Amino acid sequence: MRAEPNKRSDYKHFHDITTRWMDNDAYGHVNNVVYYSWFDTVVNQFLIRKGVLDIERSQVIGLVIETQCNYFASVAFPERIIAGLRVAKLGNSSVRYEVAIFRDDEERASAQGHFIHVYVDRDTRKPSAIPDAMRQLLQTIQVPEQ
Repeated sequence: MRAEPNKRSDYKHFHDITTRWMDNDAYGHVNNVVYYSWFDTVVNQFLIRKGVLDIERSQVIGLVIETQCNYFASVAFPERIIAGLRVAKLGNSSVRYEVAIFRDDEERASAQGHFIHVYVDRDTRKPSAIPDAMRQLLQTIQVPEQ
C-alpha cells in the first residue's frame, strides 16, 4: 500500500531551507539524495539551536542506522522548502525522527520519511542513554505512536 502525504499540522517543528542550483539533477528536479541531507539538516539544526548537541564536544552523539523516504511531488530549484520534524518513537538510546518536505506554503508533503539515530558514546561508540536535556527536548516534538 502506497503511503499518503502527511499534512503540515502533523509536525511540531519547522525549518526553512532554500534549494540550490546544484540540487537539481539532469531531470530538472531535486535529486533524491538531497532529501536525506535535508532530513539531517532539520534534525541537527533543531538539536544544536536548542542547545542539546555540540557537534564538536558532546560526549553522546547520534549515528544514523536506518533511513527511508517516500516521494509524492517533485521539488526544483529555486523553490523554497520547509522541513517539518517530529519524533515518532523515543527509546532509551534511540529515536525515530520523522521528516516531511513541504514546497513553500503547500499543506501536503512533497516527500516524507524517517531516520533512526542510535545515541552512542563519542569515544567508545557503544550505545548510551539519551541525555536528560535532549530527552526532554525531544518529548516536546513527540507524537503518539501510530
